[in-house]
Amino acid sequence: MISSTNKRLPFSTLPLLLTISMCLMSCAGNQPGNLGVTAAKLSPCPTSPNCVCSDCDSTKQQIDPFILAVPALQAWQAVREQITTLSRTRIISVSDHYLYAECRSAIFGFVDDLELHLRPEEGIIAVRSAARLGYYDFGINRKRIETLRTALRKEGVVR
Repeated sequence: MISSTNKRLPFSTLPLLLTISMCLMSCAGNQPGNLGVTAAKLSPCPTSPNCVCSDCDSTKQQIDPFILAVPALQAWQAVREQITTLSRTRIISVSDHYLYAECRSAIFGFVDDLELHLRPEEGIIAVRSAARLGYYDFGINRKRIETLRTALRKEGVVR
């Protein structure tokens, strides 16, 4: 309690505040073991509604891949550049055909995993964005992919 004469919190609240702070800072979770491309596809989404993937069969989690409007290498470079402009997003690994980035939420630092897979022979970039923790994501992962798609459309990179 805060007394009317002394506006400081009592020392006994310190352990509680530290515990709450530690819980909030641990919202990153562990990096999933199913990241990457297997059998030419991105990993399927879990059953929770906090993931979207262009390789998913589930209609609720399915999202269209990026359909290339320019040569594959040009599109891949533009995608990489566009991802660097996303707030609180850090590219962890990138190759000629695969990109993995971590995206953190503004308030609690929850981490979402963003994956893109260039498939030049199909003229697409497959996409996947999934929350590491929790059940609902309030549509954040779908919105992230659609924001990226909109930016790339404005540049004439995808259709």
